[in-house]
Order: sequence, then structure tokens, then C-alpha cells
Amino acid sequence: MFAVEVRDHIMIAHSLPRPVFGPAQGMHGATYVVDAAFYTRELDEDGLAVDIGAAMTVLSEVLKPLNYQNLDVLPVFAGKVTTTEVVAKHIFDQLAAAVADKRLGAGSHRICRIKVNLHESHAARAWYEADL
Repeated sequence: MFAVEVRDHIMIAHSLPRPVFGPAQGMHGATYVVDAAFYTRELDEDGLAVDIGAAMTVLSEVLKPLNYQNLDVLPVFAGKVTTTEVVAKHIFDQLAAAVADKRLGAGSHRICRIKVNLHESHAARAWYEADL
């Protein structure tokens, strides 16, 4: 399997209002480094799995509505606890929609799997990945 992975980041605010989260129940900020990997089983005639420029553009577009936002008030997260895992799945869903809309270029149809990895710090990360 081939993959192209691109990176960006977002700065968000949120709270995790359940006792299991201890001090994170209160409002706090997080800066996520976001890695998105796009997998293909074959390369195109130019030797590419995915156009890196298109992947970077799409990831940036997907992250823009989250950047500098309070996730607690965004309608897309209504009724959800915005754990890193939940945010990773949301980003995955948006990237999967971009693939379906062929926004990653002519090779979009070759993308068969996506992995979204959110780094909370140098010591902790969470991700969501699945086949398309």
C-alpha cells in the first residue's frame, strides 16, 4: 500500500464536561498537529499515489472551520464530547467527503483508506482511520 501524508495544525478551545476528564472539564485550549494520510493500492502513470499539493490544500480547507474556534459552540459538535478521537473522526469524515467529491485531483478514485492523526503533545496522540 502506498500513502501520502500531509500535516497542518489547528488551535481550538473546548471543555470535556464529564468527571472522567478531571481538570479538562473546564474550558481549555489545545493545539493539535494534524497528520492526514491518504492510501492507495497503486500509483498513477506519473508514479504518484496522491497529489501532495491537493492533499495539503484539502486538509487546510477542512481544518479552517475549526481553527481558533470553541468546539463547544459549533453546531457540528452539538451533543458530543469533543475528545481528540471525536475531532479526528470529524476531520476524517470531511476528508472522505473531499475524496468522494474528487477534490484530491484525478487520482481521487484510487484513495482507498484515510488515517487522521491528532497530536495533542509530544507525548500523546489519537487517531481515526478507516477504509473508504
